[in-house]
Amino acid sequence: MRRRSLAGAAAIAASVVILTSCSGGSEDPAADVDFAAEPSGTLAAWGFENADDVGQSRLDFAAEKLGDIEVTLDATAFDAQKFTTRIASGDVPDVVQMDRRYVTTYAAQGLLMPLDACFEAKSVDPTERWYQNVVDDVTYEDAVYAVSQFSQPPAILLNMNVLNETGVTPEEFDTSDMDRMLAAIGKIYRAQGSNPTRLGLDPVATGQGGLWVLGMGGQLTDADGKPTLDDPANAAGIDALKQITDAQGGYAAVKSFTDSFDTFGDANQFVTNQVGAQIANQWYPNVLGAYRDQISLQAVPFRDAEGQPFSVASGTAFVIPAGAQNPGAACAWMNELTSTDAWLAAGAARAATIESKGGVNTGLFTGSPQADEQIRSTYVKPSGDAGFDQVISTYYDVVGSGQTFGSSPAGQDIQNELNNAITAALLGDKTTEQALADAQQAAQRAYDNATAG
Repeated sequence: MRRRSLAGAAAIAASVVILTSCSGGSEDPAADVDFAAEPSGTLAAWGFENADDVGQSRLDFAAEKLGDIEVTLDATAFDAQKFTTRIASGDVPDVVQMDRRYVTTYAAQGLLMPLDACFEAKSVDPTERWYQNVVDDVTYEDAVYAVSQFSQPPAILLNMNVLNETGVTPEEFDTSDMDRMLAAIGKIYRAQGSNPTRLGLDPVATGQGGLWVLGMGGQLTDADGKPTLDDPANAAGIDALKQITDAQGGYAAVKSFTDSFDTFGDANQFVTNQVGAQIANQWYPNVLGAYRDQISLQAVPFRDAEGQPFSVASGTAFVIPAGAQNPGAACAWMNELTSTDAWLAAGAARAATIESKGGVNTGLFTGSPQADEQIRSTYVKPSGDAGFDQVISTYYDVVGSGQTFGSSPAGQDIQNELNNAITAALLGDKTTEQALADAQQAAQRAYDNATAG
């Protein structure tokens, strides 16, 4: 059987929900572009892998709105090495879809066009179209470099069959009260020898490491995008993860156990009662909807150190590379793909798909507050399962609490080094302070390389 852990599922989710989800010339590669001109001609787009109903409906919507543009779609997945190779060789697409964590890296190298003039020409105010944290993700030196899509926040999914069996209440899963939560975890945890058979909480330590570090008061970058992994405040989140994993047999045992989960299958960790609770992004209840007759769910927000709901969520974005042949058409096309009307078309397509399968509509979390609310009010109806409806409502409640991971030219490297630090600290190979210091050195090298020249 094919098995995947939730820690590695973000990349899988991206393929499900994205449209599925150094230049020459002037210093500003967009300086001479007339974004207000009527868009026409051919448009080359890359990175649109596995377009699903949400993606295809938006592509169709944009095609209808922009009939004078002939779009050539390269449906292969974005590849960072291939991107820089294509730019260097002059094989430049007009639009590229990529993870938002890459955007600032390429912006700092002059490989992307800033889009402020594009937004102005199309009467788009980024701070009104998108959540502020979504805009912050793709802002560098006061310019916005991408048209964003999707923001699917995390929360704590609760397996009520397990909680009811052990006498644990949802309120005990409060990440701002570690002593109380550790006691709840201890009531639920089960093992055979040193091997877990049921976790009280799967914290998804590396997949959600940024959530824990930022939520507990840390910071990954400063205001200029420089890495700050050795900030002493970052230790609190990692120390919380170590307490949680140590209480359940240690990180190595927890990781081995979670890697065996049938996350997307009939024997997933909620059906088989392998977890009492788990950090999960908003898309995962879509998977669990098929098993409503076997499970009982609720959810609570992840709370920061002050007890307030807290979330961080990445997503994908569309960018215009420097040297694009038809940036005016690219600007128009990207903005149509992320308009509220396009998202409502996607909401209708998704609702039809769900209805045909007898599923539950959990909504679309688009990165745009207006689109989210209109889709919710139009298509998200009571499912007949009060617990599942409470889960859906919880995710809607927390999406507005989103914070940015921090926009940095070394964003992807910072995330990788943070995960390396978390792994080393949880395994006990290094102290938390030493792990973060080593991670900082590596991330700083990546930042220096990204900003050189």
